[in-house]
Amino acid sequence: MHQGRLVFSQVMEHFPVRAFQSIVECYAGDKWVHDFSCRSHFNALAFAQLTGRESLRDIETCLNTNRRHLHHMGIQSGVSRNNLAHANEVRDWRIYRDVAMILIAHARKLYTGEELAVDFENTVYAFDSTTIDLCLTLFPWADFRTTKAGIKLHTAIDVRGSIPSFIHITEAKQHDVVAMDELPVEAGSLYLMDRGYLDFKRLHALHCAGAFFVTRTKKNTQFQRRYSHPVDKSLGLKCDQRGVLCGVHAPDLYPDLLRRVAYVDPETEKRLGFLTNYMTCAPMDICKLYKMRWHVELFFKWIKQHLKIKHFIGTSINAVYIQIWIAVATYALVAILKKELRLDQGMYEILQFLSVSIFEKTPIIEAFSKPYEDNCRNPLYLQGELW
Repeated sequence: MHQGRLVFSQVMEHFPVRAFQSIVECYAGDKWVHDFSCRSHFNALAFAQLTGRESLRDIETCLNTNRRHLHHMGIQSGVSRNNLAHANEVRDWRIYRDVAMILIAHARKLYTGEELAVDFENTVYAFDSTTIDLCLTLFPWADFRTTKAGIKLHTAIDVRGSIPSFIHITEAKQHDVVAMDELPVEAGSLYLMDRGYLDFKRLHALHCAGAFFVTRTKKNTQFQRRYSHPVDKSLGLKCDQRGVLCGVHAPDLYPDLLRRVAYVDPETEKRLGFLTNYMTCAPMDICKLYKMRWHVELFFKWIKQHLKIKHFIGTSINAVYIQIWIAVATYALVAILKKELRLDQGMYEILQFLSVSIFEKTPIIEAFSKPYEDNCRNPLYLQGELW
């Protein structure tokens, strides 16, 4: 008797099946494949992300224990450690990158109406990187230091919805600022970066492309003031100046006018200096904009805590890339699910529900409805369930 769809099937309802199949055909991902297709591979690893599986044996055991559900989960027979390991080695990781970008594009459209603390109509990106440590013995291709290995995720987050719009994976030893050369620049958008990206040549290229940026100054940044605007010092603002760079090479690298805003945090009494080419907003808005850079830090913290990218189930470059991109695709799927079902709960709470209910047939929207929550808080309801 049909009693509804599995929770996992309800999540995968938002997966772009036709677009994924076109991508698979483009990269010949299912050529010579009989049992374990690219779709089954994706679903198996997405299941591992949602339920916290950390090894091939863990995935194999959990799925085969629930073998009767595999067909409804879109996973063909033949789930084994050998099949998973082989797929991680030979399937083109670009298949999963491309489908992740499709999901990201969909998610960003859903979150375009989100309001910001600052009145800015165009897109605001927070750009930064995080290092994922690896074992040098198992990942010799990712050598970082004498005794450790690692890779870097250079990521630009659309702060409306905290959706990653750009991800570039490199060796951990590559300097952060080099990733700016790969960053696609959108005219009219604003990019928030810390002072690790204070490269005047690259910032001027960003400026010439019609984009805005807000970054931090360094102690040795030489700035020649041309004129100042009055500021409200009761808010912690110290100055709002227009000027040019000075020194030996900086004026040639960035010859145009810049804006410097100085601010003292009233809580920590820490002095912060901001450098930007965004001239028209209030100086306090520059401080609020830079504070939004923490969206990318929170994204890194979230995926490291709740998605499985710290323990890799393959040791080759291809396997690591596949796992990272499927983790990103899973994040985008949960973000889409939250928005399309109009769930008020946060991503953490939704993921916790999915992790323990993946084989249930409870409608997700009912599970998060208010009556359900009220019942769950009722001690008599809990006692009745227990006995």
